[in-house]
Order: sequence, then structure tokens, then C-alpha cells
Amino acid sequence: MKRTKTLLGLTTLLAFGAGAVHAAGIERSRLSYGVLFEEGRYMELGMSSVTPEVTGSYAAPLAFLGGAASTGNMAQSYQTLSFAYKADLTDSLSYGIFVNQPYGADAAYPSGFYTGLEAHWESQQVAAILKFDVAERVSVHGGIRYVESSAQINIPPLLMTEGVSSNPLANFSADGQKDGKVGYVIGAAYQIPDIALRAALTYEGAITHEFDTSELFPAAALIPISPTLDSVTEVELPQSLTLDFQSGVAADTLLFGSVKWAEWSVWEVRTALFETVSGGDAITGFDNDVITYQLGLGRKINENLSVFARAGYEKSTGGVASRLAPTDGMRSIGLGGSWKQDNVKITGGMEYVWLGDAVDGSATQFTDNHVMGFGLSVGYSF
Repeated sequence: MKRTKTLLGLTTLLAFGAGAVHAAGIERSRLSYGVLFEEGRYMELGMSSVTPEVTGSYAAPLAFLGGAASTGNMAQSYQTLSFAYKADLTDSLSYGIFVNQPYGADAAYPSGFYTGLEAHWESQQVAAILKFDVAERVSVHGGIRYVESSAQINIPPLLMTEGVSSNPLANFSADGQKDGKVGYVIGAAYQIPDIALRAALTYEGAITHEFDTSELFPAAALIPISPTLDSVTEVELPQSLTLDFQSGVAADTLLFGSVKWAEWSVWEVRTALFETVSGGDAITGFDNDVITYQLGLGRKINENLSVFARAGYEKSTGGVASRLAPTDGMRSIGLGGSWKQDNVKITGGMEYVWLGDAVDGSATQFTDNHVMGFGLSVGYSF
């Protein structure tokens, strides 16, 4: 049993690391609920580094007006950090504390007609989760999570005026101040330790931010309306439902994976001044919910070393892509290994993601794009 169970740690790396950069809207990392099933007290530190390459080709009118045929790489690299701690309160009750950066966006167009279009979303999350063993094979878990986010966007004059003017007075900007909200988590798991089998279903409730937003659009004075506006912008972070599973399939071999549904169709950024001057449009948003599939295999080589491979998939949905997230679906492959010495476990891996092609509302085509990510975690049992 223990020989197979040690493979469980392999599944945590890509869950918080490189794999989430492309997944479901602006999601960057998941809470690693598998930590709740570690024996005794356990602490884990993790980091990831992600390098996306997302470029597009302008349609003929935009290529002429912007003076370039390509958008350049509009997706910026980033790094994330995570922390998890688990301890037992009684033989049947334990708790976990988790810290991560669940959502994020760093889009900035460097070339052509979209030059100056830029958007950033930053977030921090702290979660406190209890797990209670209802029976030998059945447990329930739940708790609260606190998410704090901020957002900024800049839209250049050519986009605000549909290419008619490059007057800097036509530049639009909005700044959403940091806002924090509390959500909840509930779930249940079934396990057969003798074969390292576990299936866990976890629901995360939606969270609605209320950003104090300052907007600036000097050209609005020509309409005439006020060129500045302070208001409150509501943005909903979606509810989600995730099935995580694992099972020993042979001696020292573990099959693992997950299926996650997230209601990203509810997410949009709609500020008051932009909605007025655009005739009712949102700045950005997503049209569809997303289901993310992951499947992997881990293999123990010896008492210290284990290796794993994992594949991921999101279906392309078609339609018009947002300029701030111009991809549609993905396929991924991840490889890594884990070294365990006494009470310390070090896991590292890399993931390559093929991003689905997309076309935005101006017929700019984004094709042949990808993401490369690296992750590292250090776990300690005590």
C-alpha cells in the first residue's frame, strides 16, 4: 500500500504549476486539495514559471492602419508561488491552510494596430479547509476561501475610434482597486487505501468582486459627457466542480487525473464609462463554460525516485475570441519526477501546451501558439 501511495505526491506539482496557465479563462493555479490526504503533519512550498507565446496576424485593413502585419507576442511571462500546510486535530478530523495565486492576466500588445492594448489581473487566495473522516473509506471536506484581486486596462486611441484617429486624447484607461471577497468550498471523497484508489469531488462557489473603479477617457468630453468616472464594477469569478481521481493499476504504478467544469460564461468586465461610450459593450469576457480534462501516469523507479507524465485537453468552442485572451481550447503534455529522502520530497516538472487557434472580432487570426511552463515543489512531513 505505501509503495503505491507514495506516488500520490506526483500529482500535486502540475496541479498548482505550469498546467493552469492556459486553463479555463484567467485561471492560473488550483488549490491542491490532495494535501489533505497526506499522513500526519505536512507542509509544501511550490513555485512555477510560465512563458506563453501568443501572436496574431492582422487582417489587411488593420495591417495597413497599424503599420505591421503581426501583433507580436501579447502574452507576458509570469511566476507563481504557493504554500500548503496540513495537520490532524483528531484521528478523524484534520485541517489544511492553502495560499496561492489563482487568477491572473498579463496581456500587452507590442506591435501594429493593437499596440498599447494592455490588461492586467492580479490575485491572492487564502483558504482554510477541514476534512472529516465519516467512515473508513468516506470523508467530507469544506471551508472558506478569501480571494483578493485588482485589475487595470488600457485601450489605445485606434481601437477606441475604430482606426479613425490616433489622437492621444482618445486613449481609454480603467483602474480597479484591490477588492477581497469570501467564498466557500465543499466536497467529499471515497478511497480504498489498499489499492491507492481515491475519487474526490469538490465544489467551489462563485465569488463576486466589487471593484472601486476609476475610468479616464478624455475624448468623451466631445460627446459631451464627463471624461472621468468613479464607480463600482462587479466581476464574478465562476463557480466550479472538480473530480480528482487516482488508482493503483499495477505494482508501483499510479493512474491519476481530473475533470473540472468552470462557469466562465459569467465572467465579464463591464465598466460604466466604457459601456456608455461604446454603446453598451463590455471591455472583455468569455462566451462559454470550460471543461478541462487531465490524465496522467506515475511510476516508482526505486525507494527514492518516481516519474510521471500527464496530458491535458480543453475543447475548442469556436465563436469570437476576446483580444485579451485570443485562444480557443488546448492540448498539453507534462513530464516530471519526484525525489524522496527521509521526510523531504522534491518534485519538479515541465509542461508544453498547444493553444487552440482563434479569431477575434476584427478578423485578426491567432494561430500556432503555445505555452512552456516549469514547476517545482518541496514537501516536508513531520
